[in-house]
Amino acid sequence: MKTKQVSVFLENKSGRLNEVAQILGNADINISAFTVADTSDFGVLRLIVSDPEKACEVLKENRFSVRTTDVVLVNSPNRPGALSRMLQILSAEGVFIEYLYAFSMDNDTAVIVIRPTDIDKCVEKLENHKDDLLGKNGHYRL
Repeated sequence: MKTKQVSVFLENKSGRLNEVAQILGNADINISAFTVADTSDFGVLRLIVSDPEKACEVLKENRFSVRTTDVVLVNSPNRPGALSRMLQILSAEGVFIEYLYAFSMDNDTAVIVIRPTDIDKCVEKLENHKDDLLGKNGHYRL
């Protein structure tokens, strides 16, 4: 499923990540997943939140540089080989992935956040290959 991801540009200094968490918490916005990529001078905090538009609004009000990006969320079996199976299909279909990250919902399910260069192609190819992704015991859901 396509969803909006919030990206926040942060200076690499103590407390900045906590500021974002406090601002979002005070605005009653839940963070479901996040990842941080950094360089020596700054970081990019990528978030899946309960209300992306409101998150951008409150963060901009607090002088953070923010933008939204479309990403694909895939519910995947949380077991060995599931990620590889999905990545092999996307690679064979010519879907280039800029980055991805994942989190576990429980012992059975992981959610994979994918940022492909062509989001519609990624969704189409995953939907076209649902049977291939399922395997014997698997379940995938966009």
